[in-house]
Amino acid sequence: MKIIMMMAISVDGKIAKNSNEFANWTSPEDKKLFAKISKDCGVVLMGENTFNTFPSPLKDRLNVVFSEKKNRPEISSVKWVSGEVEKVLEELSKLGYKKALLGGGSFLNSLFLKKGLINEIMLTVEPKIFGSGLSLFNQEIDANLKLISVEKINENSLLLHYQVIT
Repeated sequence: MKIIMMMAISVDGKIAKNSNEFANWTSPEDKKLFAKISKDCGVVLMGENTFNTFPSPLKDRLNVVFSEKKNRPEISSVKWVSGEVEKVLEELSKLGYKKALLGGGSFLNSLFLKKGLINEIMLTVEPKIFGSGLSLFNQEIDANLKLISVEKINENSLLLHYQVIT
Protein backbone atom coordinates (compact mmCIF):
# COMPACT_ATOMS: atom_id res chain seq x y z
CA MET A 1 0.00 0.00 0.00
CA LYS A 2 1.35 3.41 -0.96
CA ILE A 3 1.54 5.87 1.96
CA ILE A 4 1.68 9.62 1.33
CA MET A 5 2.42 11.75 4.38
CA MET A 6 0.87 15.19 3.95
CA MET A 7 1.34 17.97 6.47
CA ALA A 8 1.27 21.74 6.66
CA ILE A 9 4.27 23.22 8.41
CA SER A 10 5.37 26.65 9.52
CA VAL A 11 8.62 28.04 8.12
CA ASP A 12 10.31 26.83 11.31
CA GLY A 13 9.03 23.27 10.77
CA LYS A 14 6.17 23.16 13.27
CA ILE A 15 2.84 21.45 12.57
CA ALA A 16 1.03 23.16 15.46
CA LYS A 17 1.64 25.29 18.52
CA ASN A 18 0.37 22.45 20.74
CA SER A 19 -1.40 19.08 20.50
CA ASN A 20 -4.89 20.59 20.84
CA GLU A 21 -4.57 23.12 18.02
CA PHE A 22 -6.75 22.76 14.95
CA ALA A 23 -4.88 23.64 11.75
CA ASN A 24 -6.88 26.82 11.14
CA TRP A 25 -3.63 28.68 10.50
CA THR A 26 -3.11 27.09 7.09
CA SER A 27 -4.12 28.66 3.79
CA PRO A 28 -7.36 27.86 1.93
CA GLU A 29 -5.19 26.40 -0.85
CA ASP A 30 -3.60 23.97 1.61
CA LYS A 31 -7.02 22.86 2.83
CA LYS A 32 -8.25 22.33 -0.75
CA LEU A 33 -5.15 20.34 -1.62
CA PHE A 34 -5.46 18.16 1.51
CA ALA A 35 -9.14 17.48 0.71
CA LYS A 36 -8.38 16.61 -2.92
CA ILE A 37 -5.48 14.25 -2.19
CA SER A 38 -7.10 12.59 0.83
CA LYS A 39 -10.33 11.96 -1.11
CA ASP A 40 -8.27 10.52 -3.96
CA CYS A 41 -6.60 8.13 -1.49
CA GLY A 42 -9.93 7.29 0.14
CA VAL A 43 -8.43 6.85 3.59
CA VAL A 44 -6.69 9.16 6.08
CA LEU A 45 -4.48 7.70 8.81
CA MET A 46 -4.11 9.79 11.97
CA GLY A 47 -3.51 9.66 15.67
CA GLU A 48 -6.27 10.28 18.17
CA ASN A 49 -4.94 13.72 19.13
CA THR A 50 -5.05 14.82 15.49
CA PHE A 51 -8.54 13.38 15.06
CA ASN A 52 -9.73 15.26 18.15
CA THR A 53 -8.69 18.59 16.62
CA PHE A 54 -11.31 18.16 13.86
CA PRO A 55 -14.87 19.35 14.52
CA SER A 56 -16.15 16.15 12.85
CA PRO A 57 -14.76 13.21 10.85
CA LEU A 58 -13.45 14.04 7.39
CA LYS A 59 -16.24 13.43 4.88
CA ASP A 60 -16.07 11.18 1.83
CA ARG A 61 -13.13 9.13 3.09
CA LEU A 62 -12.39 6.56 5.76
CA ASN A 63 -10.89 8.10 8.91
CA VAL A 64 -8.50 5.55 10.43
CA VAL A 65 -7.67 6.66 13.96
CA PHE A 66 -4.87 5.05 15.95
CA SER A 67 -5.85 4.89 19.63
CA GLU A 68 -4.97 2.73 22.61
CA LYS A 69 -8.25 3.51 24.40
CA LYS A 70 -10.63 0.60 24.92
CA ASN A 71 -13.95 2.48 24.90
CA ARG A 72 -14.16 4.19 21.54
CA PRO A 73 -17.36 5.78 20.24
CA GLU A 74 -19.03 4.26 17.18
CA ILE A 75 -18.82 6.97 14.52
CA SER A 76 -19.76 6.56 10.87
CA SER A 77 -16.71 6.63 8.53
CA VAL A 78 -14.30 6.22 11.49
CA LYS A 79 -12.27 3.05 12.00
CA TRP A 80 -10.52 2.91 15.38
CA VAL A 81 -7.33 0.84 15.30
CA SER A 82 -4.42 -0.12 17.54
CA GLY A 83 -1.49 -2.47 17.42
CA GLU A 84 1.04 -3.02 14.65
CA VAL A 85 0.68 -0.48 11.84
CA GLU A 86 1.69 -3.09 9.27
CA LYS A 87 -1.34 -5.21 10.22
CA VAL A 88 -3.62 -2.16 9.95
CA LEU A 89 -2.26 -1.44 6.46
CA GLU A 90 -2.68 -5.09 5.48
CA GLU A 91 -6.33 -4.97 6.58
CA LEU A 92 -6.93 -1.74 4.62
CA SER A 93 -5.32 -3.35 1.59
CA LYS A 94 -7.69 -6.32 1.90
CA LEU A 95 -10.57 -3.82 1.95
CA GLY A 96 -9.40 -2.62 -1.47
CA TYR A 97 -7.45 0.52 -0.60
CA LYS A 98 -4.33 0.98 -2.72
CA LYS A 99 -3.02 4.14 -1.04
CA ALA A 100 -3.54 6.13 2.13
CA LEU A 101 -2.77 9.61 3.31
CA LEU A 102 -0.91 9.88 6.60
CA GLY A 103 -2.11 13.04 8.32
CA GLY A 104 -0.16 12.98 11.58
CA GLY A 105 0.69 13.78 14.22
CA SER A 106 4.34 13.77 15.19
CA PHE A 107 4.32 10.35 16.88
CA LEU A 108 2.56 8.56 14.01
CA ASN A 109 4.70 10.35 11.39
CA SER A 110 7.84 9.16 13.22
CA LEU A 111 6.57 5.61 13.64
CA PHE A 112 5.67 5.21 9.96
CA LEU A 113 8.93 6.74 8.71
CA LYS A 114 11.12 4.69 11.07
CA LYS A 115 9.39 1.53 9.82
CA GLY A 116 10.00 2.55 6.19
CA LEU A 117 6.29 2.77 5.41
CA ILE A 118 6.13 6.28 3.91
CA ASN A 119 6.60 6.47 0.13
CA GLU A 120 6.07 10.19 -0.41
CA ILE A 121 6.00 13.33 1.73
CA MET A 122 4.02 16.41 0.75
CA LEU A 123 4.65 19.52 2.83
CA THR A 124 2.79 22.78 2.51
CA VAL A 125 5.11 25.45 3.89
CA GLU A 126 2.98 28.28 5.27
CA PRO A 127 4.27 31.80 6.02
CA LYS A 128 4.17 31.42 9.81
CA ILE A 129 6.77 31.09 12.54
CA PHE A 130 5.73 29.57 15.87
CA GLY A 131 9.11 29.46 17.60
CA SER A 132 8.03 26.43 19.61
CA GLY A 133 5.42 23.75 19.19
CA LEU A 134 4.97 20.33 17.65
CA SER A 135 7.59 19.22 15.16
CA LEU A 136 6.90 17.17 12.07
CA PHE A 137 8.58 14.23 13.83
CA ASN A 138 9.03 13.63 17.56
CA GLN A 139 12.02 11.29 17.38
CA GLU A 140 15.46 11.29 15.85
CA ILE A 141 15.03 10.25 12.22
CA ASP A 142 17.52 9.60 9.44
CA ALA A 143 15.86 9.47 6.04
CA ASN A 144 16.87 10.55 2.57
CA LEU A 145 14.46 12.24 0.21
CA LYS A 146 14.36 13.02 -3.48
CA LEU A 147 12.59 16.22 -4.50
CA ILE A 148 9.77 15.46 -6.95
CA SER A 149 8.38 18.98 -7.30
CA VAL A 150 8.03 22.46 -5.84
CA GLU A 151 4.82 24.35 -6.47
CA LYS A 152 3.78 27.81 -5.38
CA ILE A 153 0.13 27.29 -4.32
CA ASN A 154 -0.56 30.93 -3.52
CA GLU A 155 1.35 34.17 -3.11
CA ASN A 156 3.10 33.04 0.10
CA SER A 157 2.82 29.23 0.38
CA LEU A 158 4.79 26.40 -1.20
CA LEU A 159 4.05 22.73 -1.74
CA LEU A 160 7.16 20.55 -1.48
CA HIS A 161 6.71 17.01 -2.80
CA TYR A 162 9.35 14.38 -1.96
CA GLN A 163 9.91 10.71 -2.56
CA VAL A 164 11.35 8.82 0.41
CA ILE A 165 14.39 6.90 -0.86
CA THR A 166 15.71 5.38 2.41
